[in-house]
Amino acid sequence: MTFDTNPSVRTRFFDTKIEFLRGVGPQKAALLNQELSIFTFGDLIQHYPFRHEDRTVFHQISSLNEQMPAAQIKGRLREMTTVGEGGKKRLVAYFSDGTGIMELVWFQSINWYEKSLRPNAEYIVYGKPVLFGGRWNITHPDIEMLTQENERGGFWQPIYPLTEKLRRKFVDSRAISKMMRSLLEISRAHIRETLPETLTQKYRLISKADALWHFHLPDSQKSLHQAQRRLKFEELFYNQFRLIKNKLLHKTEYPGLVFSKTHLVKEFYEHFLPFQLTNAQIRVLHEIREDLNTGKQMNRLLQGDVGSGKTIVAFISMLFALDNEAQACLMAPTEILADQHYQGLKKFADLLGVNIGKLTGSTKKKEREIIHKQLLDGTMQIIVGTHALIEDIVQFRNLGLCIIDEQHRFGVAQRAKLWAKNSRINPHMLVMTATPIPRTLAMTLYGDLDISAINELPAGRKPIKTVHRYDAHRLSVFGFLKEEIAKGRQVYMVYPLIEESEKMDLKDLMDGYESVSRAFPDVPLSILHGKMKAQDKDFEMGRFVRNETKIMVATTVIEVGVNVPNASVMVIENAERFGLSQLHQLRGRVGRGAEQSYCILITDYKISKDTKLRIETMCRTNDGFEIAEVDLQLRGPGDISGTQQSGLVDLLVANLAQDGEILKAARQSAEEILEKDPDLLEAVNQPIRLHLANLRKEETNWSRIS
Repeated sequence: MTFDTNPSVRTRFFDTKIEFLRGVGPQKAALLNQELSIFTFGDLIQHYPFRHEDRTVFHQISSLNEQMPAAQIKGRLREMTTVGEGGKKRLVAYFSDGTGIMELVWFQSINWYEKSLRPNAEYIVYGKPVLFGGRWNITHPDIEMLTQENERGGFWQPIYPLTEKLRRKFVDSRAISKMMRSLLEISRAHIRETLPETLTQKYRLISKADALWHFHLPDSQKSLHQAQRRLKFEELFYNQFRLIKNKLLHKTEYPGLVFSKTHLVKEFYEHFLPFQLTNAQIRVLHEIREDLNTGKQMNRLLQGDVGSGKTIVAFISMLFALDNEAQACLMAPTEILADQHYQGLKKFADLLGVNIGKLTGSTKKKEREIIHKQLLDGTMQIIVGTHALIEDIVQFRNLGLCIIDEQHRFGVAQRAKLWAKNSRINPHMLVMTATPIPRTLAMTLYGDLDISAINELPAGRKPIKTVHRYDAHRLSVFGFLKEEIAKGRQVYMVYPLIEESEKMDLKDLMDGYESVSRAFPDVPLSILHGKMKAQDKDFEMGRFVRNETKIMVATTVIEVGVNVPNASVMVIENAERFGLSQLHQLRGRVGRGAEQSYCILITDYKISKDTKLRIETMCRTNDGFEIAEVDLQLRGPGDISGTQQSGLVDLLVANLAQDGEILKAARQSAEEILEKDPDLLEAVNQPIRLHLANLRKEETNWSRIS
């Protein structure tokens, strides 16, 4: 948010403490400070509503129906009475509009409402109408005295983020609206335009001042829509502008090692490559090689579904570094995953005579000392590890390529520490994720990276067949598992909880383990959950990998786990309790071999509309990118794949699940402006330059906007 260009004016106005706004005062100001972090006029004007209620129409009691999300009614309060005792005590008021009588019910603040409400006075009430005992009622309605000002209706009530304490002190959305009106009436002259005229004209956007007024105080659906559109465009434009600027900066300012020699790569291709690469893998390797030859630092995100073959791409990328006398490292979020990568890469490294090591929290002191020494003198060419790699004691002779797997599990600071391991010239960065990211989210989270996608499974892999079964079908499911085990296959059975929960009637892990033991008395079982010690987990996983056990009963700890090609069935109990991306990740544990694999989703009969859509999506497609798009629609961007930690999707107005078209237009506009005028020297781009200058002064604001 940026305001007047004159710093002294801005200091005098938008830095004014909130207590000096008409109708606030010290007491309310202290509440706003404490509960909503609103300290100044600038903070308040950016406290945006998250939805708006339609107060444009008055309904009649006789025409109410239960499909209405809410209704506004004008009428007279007939009488009030208290009913019940103790925790069940409630205040009931009878309200009439001439077409019928309804009940208004309060369970809280009864004494206050008894004193404040006046029988026989006229009021406007608003709330969700429910038919109970043959009579309409609204529980805890929004109620206000009928006045000349409000009797016409015709407005949209903004609903603001609040806390319980504010509500108890009667600072509700209507109170915030009154403050907002007071502020907007005196602030218009101080709000300056933040977008160039070329953009406001091209996209027919209203001014910043008008947008703020109509977003907080809309008088129609149209004015609200125009305000939202303008503020969303601005928010996404500056989000994308910063990311694209960073991307251009990397391409021009940050030199990178040039990896032109390809001796080891050719040797691996000609003699040791165990299978033919897919077209998608070849395309991605071509993109990576081009980056490594530019003399600029590579910053690339590699997306690929579970089992799409990212590891072999990572290894060949490492060979480019080794060919040019540089070292490579691969950092994974867990020891299990780091070990899987190490075991997978070591067999290739050994064939080429490449020295590869593994460094995790469990590495013994003597081994650590050897690894530290070999990394420093350059004799260790590849290191695979966990967070242990970013410890200060870990130093490299010439780190040329950093690969980060499941990178959303790492914070920005952790990635930066790895990047700083070469003090002479920054290493190339390749970040990988097995969680396909929807396009809008990728543009917002990783808009400063080049993005590659492996969207093709290796040859010989059969698509996993996914089916939905209810609890009552468990016996037939067990019969199918017995057939698969008789063929020599192995099975995963995943449960959502470790121990029984009183609150949820779920199949918990221990109960599941016992029922599986009874159903399969002669079949050796493994058990795996997050509360086990690391060595116990490794022991159980090792038995399953070696085919000593046939069924692995586990929690989601196996979501990111080791590769067991012989496991062909994944059974997910209480599938309704898992998110879509988690179901897809779990399913990816099977289908690693040439045999037909299956995923069986078991649910209760009673499932919600959203759950039904999740289950149907899983049964219909194996395409992780399609699944990610549905997941974004269902959950919104904030919950997906740990994106909260990035700060990049902390958008105040825009919603990435709904505003893809606005995002594309905003990104395209930012690209065009930066291409023509990268230093923002043209007069038409002065609003952008001034806005960015203000954002740099206000770090907290900057993080909120992007």
